[in-house]
Amino acid sequence: MTEIDDTHDPRRISWVASANGHPDFPIQNLPLGCFSHGGQPPRGGIAIGDDILDLEALAHARLLTGDAQRAVEIAGRSSLNSFLALGPGPRTLLRRAVSALLDSRSRPHPDLLRPAADCTMHLPAAIGDYTDFYAGIQHATNVGRMLRPDAPLGPNYKYVPIGYHGRASSIVASGTDVRRPNGQRKPARDPQPSFGPSRNLDYELELGIWIGPGNPLGTPIPVAEAADHIAGFCLLNDWSARDIQGWEYQPLGPFLAKSFASTISPWIITPEAMAPFRLPQDPRASGDPAPLDYLFDPADQAGGALNLTLEVTLNTPGLRAKGLPPHRMSIGEARHMYWTPAQLVAHHASAGCNLRPGDLFGTGTLSGPTPTSAGSLLEISQGGRNPLELESGEVRRFLEDGDTIRLYARANRAGYVSIGFGPCAGTIVPALA
Repeated sequence: MTEIDDTHDPRRISWVASANGHPDFPIQNLPLGCFSHGGQPPRGGIAIGDDILDLEALAHARLLTGDAQRAVEIAGRSSLNSFLALGPGPRTLLRRAVSALLDSRSRPHPDLLRPAADCTMHLPAAIGDYTDFYAGIQHATNVGRMLRPDAPLGPNYKYVPIGYHGRASSIVASGTDVRRPNGQRKPARDPQPSFGPSRNLDYELELGIWIGPGNPLGTPIPVAEAADHIAGFCLLNDWSARDIQGWEYQPLGPFLAKSFASTISPWIITPEAMAPFRLPQDPRASGDPAPLDYLFDPADQAGGALNLTLEVTLNTPGLRAKGLPPHRMSIGEARHMYWTPAQLVAHHASAGCNLRPGDLFGTGTLSGPTPTSAGSLLEISQGGRNPLELESGEVRRFLEDGDTIRLYARANRAGYVSIGFGPCAGTIVPALA
């Protein structure tokens, strides 16, 4: 596990005034991303308050030395894949060097900053492969209960991290519109399927896990070493066409109902930034099996979970027209994952699959134990049977065109400065005829 050091000092403030007290990007965070500004090509950057530290410009200024200078030269490229491949050592060096550079006691370098409002955010890395897991046991139970009231979880759920290989090409950065997909739908009342726009479009609140160093084909990653292969975290909305999925998923699972779009927050929140916000993994319920040996590591169980508050809001055409605030759909915690991020990495590689820098995992929908912490509209509306009534007078069984879903994540711990993940938002636009 990463260590707490002076970069987490709550007394540290920055000469970038907007960083001090910033809800997401104080000097204690320093997330990595790729941005473009002023018509220039994309390049690496670090979020600091309302600005972005231009890593390409920092590399050219040669304000760093030694291994830190070499690290910033790699991090300043048009994608972060090569930097993610370097692992925790260079990442920690760059974090410490940038933290010192931005410290209020250091000489300001405002020429290295770009106003975030004037920049376009891109995917932080070229995503070679994307895997979506099903690690949120509350969501799995809630959905399973709708289909199988007497046995909501399959007999394998508590033994094996369930997942499937998704589509990397349709992952988009926050702010990108999401087009309603067309597909085959077959309600139970219809004798045959029809083709057309999804009627049951939904969101899914997930965390993304970025892979750093990979592993050779055929070589597993021990769970005790899996954390060193994690380069950071983001928010992930795995949009889901429930009606298309209900018809197509048997017997092989999700396909077109998931592959049309997934939205991520564009900043990689590093494991170093998350060091103060680790928790013991929640103990398993009485009678649950212990993880098999290849998935069990005492250190991971003692500090492998994430102390994150997760929130979802819905904004609609009606709410906007009446000047009403977005509707809070849910608020919960990431700690309810049944498997830790390290366990997901170890399981993925256990059969010999070679992970690569820039691969992305989704945790699966993260719901909490109460109705107010459900991570999808499927759960909130009970499959559409209990429509959600909004202050605008609108009703939602599932998402309508013009609806905007925004995800939030915030890490808190007494004695430390809170950090956030930044925006993860998408607006539904009509299907193509």
